[in-house]
Amino acid sequence: MIWVLIVLMIVPDGFDYQSLTTTGAPSAGGAISRMLWLGLLALSAIIICWRAGLAWLLAHIVNPFLLLFVALAVASIAWSIDPSLSVRRLVRMGMIVLACAAFVLMGWHARRYQTVVRPILTIVLLGSIVFGLVSPTLAIHQETSAELVGAWRGLANHKNGLGALSCIALIFWFHAWLTREVRLVPALAGGAIAATCLVLSRSSTSLAATLFVMVFLVMLLRSAHGLRPYVPYLIAMLVAVLLIYALAILNLIPGHGTLMAPITALTGKDMWSSGRAEIWAVLSDHIRYHPFLGTGYGAYWTAGPVVGTDAYAFMWRMGSFYPGTAHNGYLDIVNDLGFAGLVLLIAYVIAYVWQSLQLLGIDRHQGALYLALFIQQAITNLSETHWFSVRSVDFVILTLATMALARGLLEHRLRLIFGEPHASVRAPVGGMPLPHAQTSFARIQGGGT
Repeated sequence: MIWVLIVLMIVPDGFDYQSLTTTGAPSAGGAISRMLWLGLLALSAIIICWRAGLAWLLAHIVNPFLLLFVALAVASIAWSIDPSLSVRRLVRMGMIVLACAAFVLMGWHARRYQTVVRPILTIVLLGSIVFGLVSPTLAIHQETSAELVGAWRGLANHKNGLGALSCIALIFWFHAWLTREVRLVPALAGGAIAATCLVLSRSSTSLAATLFVMVFLVMLLRSAHGLRPYVPYLIAMLVAVLLIYALAILNLIPGHGTLMAPITALTGKDMWSSGRAEIWAVLSDHIRYHPFLGTGYGAYWTAGPVVGTDAYAFMWRMGSFYPGTAHNGYLDIVNDLGFAGLVLLIAYVIAYVWQSLQLLGIDRHQGALYLALFIQQAITNLSETHWFSVRSVDFVILTLATMALARGLLEHRLRLIFGEPHASVRAPVGGMPLPHAQTSFARIQGGGT
């Protein structure tokens, strides 16, 4: 199910890459796509009902601000500027969240998250290389702008999408090698595929994020034992810095130009020459009319420039240019759900990092992976839109991480109470062993009380 979900989020409907060179990504899926999405929804609901007892326990541990964000997004239908578009985006969000929840309720083990996600990302990237060699006119951007000339998009719909996938896959393979989950040769092979696609995508943001996160992983997993007590404080400082930059982009704190200079140097993108600063200016003007609750989840960006919509302002303010996203995940959240949505996003980030630090003390390898994925998302969302975006596979990967993080913490608590699943509690002398721990643990896993 997760493999199908990830592929659905990456490739265009019907594998119609020709449409990307003319009209862009389709606004709605075809019959096969809808059937697959409905199948995912039905199977996810069945699994959650089947494992209701475990699902109820998981709901008490999962990041509460993820659920509150979904609730706010649903409520935004009431004030959405395009309620039908908001509903369509929310249906997909619900499917993704349910599928991710169902994933962690079945066949769980500590490394299951990466052992499922890492292979499918590698397969997609390998397919992107083959696709680029076989059909370069479809797999490589044919646009004439300097940013896109010669850039590969592979099986994704844009070079930035391929860059983000490559970045995440390379993080997975590097983490697997550092933690000795895989041997050196497979790690080199998988890493080489991801690195090749990363370079071919020419995504400077993803390249910078990859290098930063790899250094971060080395610090977490290979640092001297004497430095480990200070790691939580260093992570807290890093999160604070990233949030400050996000707020600077939103002009909520002074010194915008000075603060953005290092980001320009890090990503290699000048915010004015890339057009991002102009995009942000147009959106900032729009946000001023709906600052607290926004204009509805996913309601602003239509499939293309439609006369009469709010987003059509880009066509006359930027010379018939329609960006499709804010190229900033934090700004898109404020545009959709106002500062209420931004507060929930920040709360979600803080809760995610806090839970990751908790797991870091229990299982250092897994805690480091979840923190690395968060850092990657926090960086790329400074110039791309991924936070809670149902048009980005990054949302699936991070939602899976959020659920897997909660399941890891839940597993630890269950084992503290009931012991290992196959352990038995010794009976009094002369009596038979009582498999109480095994029975109680299995009962909760199966949905009992």
